[in-house]
Amino acid sequence: MEARAQARYVRVTPMKARRVIDLIRGMKADDAQAMLRFAPQAASEPVGKALASAVANAANNHGMDAKELTISEAFVDEGPTMKRIRPRAQGRAFRILKRSSHITVIVSDGVAMPKISRPTKPAKRAKAAPAPTVDAIEETEVGEAPAKKAAAKKAPAKKAPAKKSAEKKAEPAKKAAAKKAPAKKASAKKAAAPKTTKKEG
Repeated sequence: MEARAQARYVRVTPMKARRVIDLIRGMKADDAQAMLRFAPQAASEPVGKALASAVANAANNHGMDAKELTISEAFVDEGPTMKRIRPRAQGRAFRILKRSSHITVIVSDGVAMPKISRPTKPAKRAKAAPAPTVDAIEETEVGEAPAKKAAAKKAPAKKAPAKKSAEKKAEPAKKAAAKKAPAKKASAKKAAAPKTTKKEG
């Protein structure tokens, strides 16, 4: 199992803190604490505090034996940097960067963590459409007839334009033929009728 501790916003440059972290990575927790206690680097104090916190978390929260703990992981992340000014000659100002670090220490006792099986959620079923009620069916049946009538009114009847144009063109010719035809018939009747002679009495 593992236990971890993190010291955030420590006023130590990450480069200097990494020098100390590299010394204790992979060591036993007791040996690392003894080394940090006598290390000359200034970053050894906050790193030692983070290591002591990780060991306490392992003993109190997970019931692990402090003597069997080893440092499995240790790393330093860069925190926010504060910008400051150092006055210099002739009214000039030089920039000073005050860096900070996030120190993380993870200790383990070498025992594999038990896998926790999470219950799987059943797949969601698709909701079936509700059956239409009697009122809804009646409304649809009643509403269909007016809708069809309205559609019939709105949609104009399609007429064949070609036939109309042909009929219109044929109309004057028929009228002319009708006018000429009676004249011919009259002349034929006159020709066919025999000449009647008046009987002398």
